[in-house]
Amino acid sequence: MNILILEDDIALCRGIALALAAYNREFILCHSLSEAKQQLQSGRTDAFILDINLPDGSGLAFCAELRGAGFTVPILMLTANDSELDMVAGLETGADDYVTKPFSLAVLRARMEALLRRYVIPKAAVDNDGFLFDFEQLRFEKNGRAVELSKTEARLLQLLYANKGQILTREQLLEHIWPDGTVYVYENALSVSVRRLRSKLEDNPSDPRFIKTIHRIGYKWAVSL
Repeated sequence: MNILILEDDIALCRGIALALAAYNREFILCHSLSEAKQQLQSGRTDAFILDINLPDGSGLAFCAELRGAGFTVPILMLTANDSELDMVAGLETGADDYVTKPFSLAVLRARMEALLRRYVIPKAAVDNDGFLFDFEQLRFEKNGRAVELSKTEARLLQLLYANKGQILTREQLLEHIWPDGTVYVYENALSVSVRRLRSKLEDNPSDPRFIKTIHRIGYKWAVSL
């Protein structure tokens, strides 16, 4: 994964990269808008962290350009302004979240990791438990036999499986599965989708091995031992 950090404070830029360091993760450190635009031509970028106030332009304008160019990856904004207007402006340009300076690197890491969990989801996976999940082609198998899933069930499975072992709240799942109509979706619809998915994937849906209910919180895909 390549994460581009656009921040004119060199020390802070390096500190962010260190805070987010993880296996199989590379960082592109840029200190000006022109440098960031040049780096975009040199390879794939999977996520952005953008400062708003830059020596040669605005991170807000750059965020809007990225969304306009078709980038659908996570974008986190850094702003020195704590006004509601600036926060709304950042979200309206296409940013997924923002952190106000001064901030704790631990807080920034937690916010960015949450974004990456929402976005970084597998297109295909072969599981040791006998599942084959091809989310791109919407092809699913259990022990070599085809399983028919609705698009809603596939989206639910994709998010749960991408975050194996981690609890996802009902709110997170609702936002991901019905992103354009969460307000109008009855929360019971999530329970129904989980029940249907269990009936198709679990050997014993009433005592699920994989899709676990976390009482009053949400669900998780259990990690096999």
